[in-house]
Amino acid sequence: MRQQLQGKRAIVTGGGSGIGRASALKLAEEGASVAVLDIHLEAAQETAALIEAASGKALALRANVANEEEVARAAAEAEKNLGGLDIVIANAGILLFGLDTIATELDLKTWQQCIDVNLTGMFLTCKHGLRALQRNGGGAVVITSSPTGQLGCAPTLTAYSTSKAGTYGLMRILAVDYVGKNIRVNAVLPGTTQSPLVTTLMENPENRREFLAKIPMARAADPGEIANVIAFLASDEASYVTGAAWYVDGGLTAI
Repeated sequence: MRQQLQGKRAIVTGGGSGIGRASALKLAEEGASVAVLDIHLEAAQETAALIEAASGKALALRANVANEEEVARAAAEAEKNLGGLDIVIANAGILLFGLDTIATELDLKTWQQCIDVNLTGMFLTCKHGLRALQRNGGGAVVITSSPTGQLGCAPTLTAYSTSKAGTYGLMRILAVDYVGKNIRVNAVLPGTTQSPLVTTLMENPENRREFLAKIPMARAADPGEIANVIAFLASDEASYVTGAAWYVDGGLTAI
């Protein structure tokens, strides 16, 4: 089987679980060496162990993506250990159920925490990742955004939706600014996915029915289905794709 990422070197934030873990595993399956970055080191180590058990190469790193010093250090360590970077998957994010709410009731601390991780964290990952890609002569960046950033499809989730709207704008300006440096920047916009991010919500049968009723495919995505698109966008198969938002949502945004 041809591996579309053979010899590539990647960093994946939020790689300890959910879409991040699935993406790290998929990139490794396609031949890439992967630096798995997560705020929870043990989770990153578990992902790295799964990659190594499948005869892949992986490195586990701990960093809070909202902290520039930690992101810079992790990116430098990944670049050093892997011999460079070709791919940056900016994926780490949070969803604060029970705290994120309508604007008039939203606490500033909740707003700031969501923006710090979901938007500033994406910026910092891209900032230091892009520097490594430039030293390597180019590469690909994939940002995990969300349909909630473009549509009002997540009522009451004010901070989350706004942070994800920011990631969409970040992707577009980076695509323009770095295209001349042989770097492609795209975003994947997953719909409801079976991941820790929405576990609490989906455990409630009423909430689950309400969410799935909005999706033409009538089911949540498996994280691996999102990872397949991320791997494509990171590969040379997507060589003429930049500045694009790829919806992977089971038809949610088609209606």
